[in-house]
Amino acid sequence: MPPPDPTTEETAPPAASARPAPALDGRARGRARALLDEHLSSTVKFLLVGGVVFLLDAALYNLLVFWHPTHGWGEGLMHGSPLTAKLLTIAAASCLTYLGNRLWTFGDRPRPDTTRSIVLFLLINLLATGLQLSCLGFSRYVLGLDTALADNISGTLIGQAVSTSFRYVTYGRFVFPRR
Repeated sequence: MPPPDPTTEETAPPAASARPAPALDGRARGRARALLDEHLSSTVKFLLVGGVVFLLDAALYNLLVFWHPTHGWGEGLMHGSPLTAKLLTIAAASCLTYLGNRLWTFGDRPRPDTTRSIVLFLLINLLATGLQLSCLGFSRYVLGLDTALADNISGTLIGQAVSTSFRYVTYGRFVFPRR
């Protein structure tokens, strides 16, 4: 068989590189860094405000439900009304949450109409409170668990995690928008 003629032989296109072009790689890193810079600071601040308020909420709830002024720890004044007690502690915590997030977490954002901001904050907190109370109510009234540990796991840990996630997304978008 004669050797192939180099002038008529098709050449394969160069193999595509597995690595993106350096300019694209730099732009992608720049965008990732910008996103990280934009969200990391507010996320950390939001979690710090939430952590302080979480401790307040947990302490107040445990005092109301599991501590009695004359009998000490056991069944507190509101042991029979855990949802009402949680509602009171969430209301107190929400006031501090608004101040912390307005002044610190989202303090760099323009201040929208205060009345609108507070109304949206209250509406979002009502929804978030419903999420948190449903976790506690499910544990207490469906599962029949009424110990301090069960209440703190369901209403304070799980309920707080669910409601905090909801609040983080909605506060930044509706209550303290960038515009």
